[in-house]
Amino acid sequence: MTATVKPKGLNIILWVAQGLIALTLIWAGYAKLFQPIEETAQMLPWALENPGLLKFTGIIDLLGGIGIVLPAALRIQPKLTVFAAYGTIALMIAASVFHISRGEESLIGMNIFFLVLAAFVAWGRTKKAPITAK
Repeated sequence: MTATVKPKGLNIILWVAQGLIALTLIWAGYAKLFQPIEETAQMLPWALENPGLLKFTGIIDLLGGIGIVLPAALRIQPKLTVFAAYGTIALMIAASVFHISRGEESLIGMNIFFLVLAAFVAWGRTKKAPITAK
């Protein structure tokens, strides 16, 4: 078996990207699940219209934020980090479609940014700087 040399700089950039995605998704999940719905509705006006969707997306956000970092950090099933990155891509596409359907096109900039960041993590952790299991 040959050892794969990981570019140190790329590995650091990938960890920063994973951390940024994780912090954002965990913060969003916290806001959707644990803040009073009235406070959340100030940020997300649709929250009062559909509290079930709010809770569902909160759970997805929280799981995605944990999944993008924890498996790689613990080196237990690190391929799950790549799957979390793919899930984040799907989540950002769904969020963009949701915002567009509500006439909120101006809000999808962050969705596109995190989609690109998650694609970078998926590519990097698959091709250039994969993390091996213990």
